[in-house]
Amino acid sequence: MATTAAHAYSAPINTSGEWIVRRRIFNYLGWGLTALAFVLLGSAMVWILVMVFMRGAGSLNFAVITQVTQGIGGGLLNAIEGTVVLALGGILLAIPPGLATGIYLSEFDGGFFAPTIRFLSDVLVGVPSIVIGYFGYVTMVEYLGWKFSVAAGSISLAIIALPYICRTSEMAIRQVPRGLREAGYALGATEAKVITRICLPMALPTIMTGVLLALAISVGETAPLLYTAGWSNYLWNGHLTNEPIGYLTYAIWAFITEPFESAHGLAYAAAFLVTLFVLIINIVSRVVLERSVIWRGQRR
Repeated sequence: MATTAAHAYSAPINTSGEWIVRRRIFNYLGWGLTALAFVLLGSAMVWILVMVFMRGAGSLNFAVITQVTQGIGGGLLNAIEGTVVLALGGILLAIPPGLATGIYLSEFDGGFFAPTIRFLSDVLVGVPSIVIGYFGYVTMVEYLGWKFSVAAGSISLAIIALPYICRTSEMAIRQVPRGLREAGYALGATEAKVITRICLPMALPTIMTGVLLALAISVGETAPLLYTAGWSNYLWNGHLTNEPIGYLTYAIWAFITEPFESAHGLAYAAAFLVTLFVLIINIVSRVVLERSVIWRGQRR
């Protein structure tokens, strides 16, 4: 009976020459479209990088990185400093809750709460950054009275970076072999020690990759900072509230529309620096990920 049922429900295999030719045509067509999409994407990326680096490198000089902005001229020292302060502040604020949430989702994935957090994290990834900037303006700049400030800008960037760190941490900790966890329990380790002494060290390189990618996203953000950080031609004086701060993406957004060559030069130089920062961060994240894979292979 089992053999008869298997024969009854088995689909016939078409081995005709026409079917083989049709399959090869669709195969070549699919590979051709994939190659075309790759060429178009690669060409667009190379064109953007070449344009930014050619114009930006030509506008970049010693005065640009050592002087503050003076109207539509001067340098970008204040913007460089502000970008570093805001990006690092946002990442430092996002790491503790993001890592804690990733640990919870990977180790205590049960009931209704964990799927809800995962769903909200995915939704937060798709929220436009300008909406987060508007939220920061209403809550922190206006309601709390912080005005344009480092605190408002950093918290807005932390909200943007939070879901990336959360999901990266969850996936990294899930990849830790179950045998290592069981070995820790067999030696008498508590659940907290297994997480902190075994899971986190093993998952740390992958978590760092997610943190660096979130940092690259923070460096390139403009819309949320327009509503929360404002703009300043001066260096940061250390105040977290009631004091605006400069950043590179504002220089690109504001100066490129000015009808002056000096403003265009600052915009091109700012675009060059932002692209360079993002490129360096992505390269470092790839190196960290590759080293973690090699290290895990050697440990095994």
